[in-house]
Amino acid sequence: MGDDLLVRLGVLDTCAVSDAMDRLGLSGAVPGLAPLTGHRRIVGRVTTVRLGDAADTPPSGRHLGTAAVEASGPGDVIVVEHGRTDVSGWGGILSLAAVGRGVEGVIVDGACRDIDESRELGLPLFARAAVPVTARGRVVERDWNVPITVGGVGVAPGDLVIADGSGVVFLPAARAGEILAAAEQVAERERAMAEQVRAGVPVSQVMGARYETMLQENR
Repeated sequence: MGDDLLVRLGVLDTCAVSDAMDRLGLSGAVPGLAPLTGHRRIVGRVTTVRLGDAADTPPSGRHLGTAAVEASGPGDVIVVEHGRTDVSGWGGILSLAAVGRGVEGVIVDGACRDIDESRELGLPLFARAAVPVTARGRVVERDWNVPITVGGVGVAPGDLVIADGSGVVFLPAARAGEILAAAEQVAERERAMAEQVRAGVPVSQVMGARYETMLQENR
């Protein structure tokens, strides 16, 4: 999978990609994940981290997230399966290290902390909540670079992800080219519709019955 896929993904938005996945019968959008450090869109290849309760998981011998940070760089987005909003699954030192590696952004399915630090660093951070409570003694890393689940969606290392103000969508690597082709069609049709509205065509006409079947139509 080449970087040309990331370039194509980078000019789209989550809504067009989600619509394309609807057309193809795929699930990739995850509700409830929101940008905490600003509304900069991020795209990249996924590096995964899977966390668990400290009481149920043998200690890994390293701090959670550090292996993923050190293995990642430009074009990569770190995605954390956490599942808790009462305890942080990501913090400021990890954000500092991620920025130093050129990581595109971080997505935490749960809570994170040190939001002000991450914002000052310019790191896009998407999560379900912010909380100051430390992971120490509560949460540890179970594994990294393995398949995880984020909001009910299966995510594997090397999958593509796009995140913006509307949310987060994951694209399975094996279907990425197909999804992007469909998303580009959706985006082009919506650009044409927007041009009609700007030209004064009544929106009821632009968004008529055909809009409801747009995802089933081929160009």
